Amino acid sequence: MLSVRFKGEALSDFISHSFDDHIKFIFPDSDGTPTRRDYTPTGYDKQRGELTLEFALHAQGAATEWARQAKVGMNAIIAGPRGSMVIPQNYDWHLLVGDLSALPAIHRRLQEFAPGTKALSVIEIAHADDIRAFDTRADVEPHWVKSADELLATVRNLALPAGEGYIWAAGETSTMKELRTLLTDEKRHPKDAMRVSAYWKHGAADFHEKLA
Repeated sequence: MLSVRFKGEALSDFISHSFDDHIKFIFPDSDGTPTRRDYTPTGYDKQRGELTLEFALHAQGAATEWARQAKVGMNAIIAGPRGSMVIPQNYDWHLLVGDLSALPAIHRRLQEFAPGTKALSVIEIAHADDIRAFDTRADVEPHWVKSADELLATVRNLALPAGEGYIWAAGETSTMKELRTLLTDEKRHPKDAMRVSAYWKHGAADFHEKLA
């Protein structure tokens, strides 16, 4: 992952109320064609007029190339977020699930939790280098896994804490659909206490879909 900080007067009134927010990052590709991608605002300093986005560095891809070549003076367009879904923190526990695409949102959520908040995370990563120490005051039980199958198995075998909890998950479409079924049919978790989103889909660009 590579963090890129954006600065400009146009960011002076930027607002992001939820870790689940996503903005449209619009940039020119190698041919100069405008390209759109969704990203989570991971940090905003109003006083400095600075916004931070995290880019996953893939082997190839327009956004990866842009991030690798980013330097002071380059222009980009940032649109949104259009709206925020604010999830209360006062649940007895929170479960955050996702792959690398969801890691920025998960990290932001953990940063925002009040001291002592009970949280569990299950995060799929391809490389051990992607494991990070979370900057959080919450009581976090992290689970790092290496595949979608392991992610599903870990959630299936997870002993959820007592009380009312909220589950947030995001990642690849087919994995998230399986996870949604697992949570509703096997875990019997209430649908009004979860949000499952598809952040990306194999073979599709600029993809985002709410599943539950």
